[in-house]
Amino acid sequence: MVTRRDVASIVGLGAMTAAALASPAVAQTADQNESTFARIRRTKKMRIGAVGGGAPYYMKDLASGQWKGFYVDIAKALADDMEAELEITETTWGNSVLDLQANKIDIFFGLNPTPKRALVVDFSVPVFNNAFGILCKKDFKPKSWAELNSPDIKIAVDQGSSHDQVVSRLTPKAQITRLKTADDATAALQTGRVDAQCLITMLSLTVLKKNPSLGQLVLPTPIFATTSNAGFRRETDKTWRDYVNTWIDFNKGLGFIRNAIITNMELVGVTEADIPPGVSL
Repeated sequence: MVTRRDVASIVGLGAMTAAALASPAVAQTADQNESTFARIRRTKKMRIGAVGGGAPYYMKDLASGQWKGFYVDIAKALADDMEAELEITETTWGNSVLDLQANKIDIFFGLNPTPKRALVVDFSVPVFNNAFGILCKKDFKPKSWAELNSPDIKIAVDQGSSHDQVVSRLTPKAQITRLKTADDATAALQTGRVDAQCLITMLSLTVLKKNPSLGQLVLPTPIFATTSNAGFRRETDKTWRDYVNTWIDFNKGLGFIRNAIITNMELVGVTEADIPPGVSL
C-alpha cells in the first residue's frame, strides 16, 4: 500500500532529480541575472574602487598596502551594515566609471554626477558638497573663470575626470593639458609647465598642505559648487542604489559622514578652519 508519505517522497525525489539535471543552466541564468545587492548578500563581499594618491578621500600606505581615507572609512561602515567583507581595487578617477561598467567593482565613492557620466552609470544622493578650485602658481591670481578662459592660460587636469569636464566647459579657450593622474597635473604645475591646475577643493587643500610653496588655491567666481556622490553600474534592479541612498541619508543625519571627513582631513594636516568661505560640507 502506497501512503501519502511515499507519494511525497517519490515526487520529491523526481523534483530533486530534475533540478539536478537542470542545475547548470539554472545556475548560469541566475548568475547572469543576479543583482548587485543580491550578489553582495550571497557572497558577503562588497567591492569598491580606491584612488592611490587621492588623500583625504583615499590613502594607501605603500609599506603595508593598507588603505585609509574618509571614503574608505565610509565604505567599511557600509560593508559592515551589509554584513560583508570590504574588497578594495585600485583605480583612477578617470577609470572608475569604466570599472563600474565592467563589473569590477560594486560602488565607487567620489564621483561628481556629470551629465556625461549619467548616460552610463547611476548615482547616489550627495555624500557631501564641494567646489572646484584652481591651484595657481605664485604670481598668478585669477579672480574668475572668465579670466581663465584665455589662450594665454595653461591649465593641467587629470584626463577623463570631473576636473577635465569642468575646465573643458568653462575655459574652452585655455590651453588644457590632460595628464594621466591628478599627481601628474600637480607635477606639471610645480615644474612650471602650466599656470594652474583644476582640482576639487578638498584635494587642493591636501596638495597645498604637502607643498605650501606650490602656490595658492583660488575659487574663481562664480563659485561652481558640486556634490560628491557614489556611482553604481546601471542595472534594472535598483535595490542596491536605493539601499545606499537610505544608508547615506541615515548616516548623514547621525553625523557619522561629517565626522569621517573631518577626521581624515586632519590626518593630512587639513582642518575645518582651512576650508575657504563659500564651501560647506
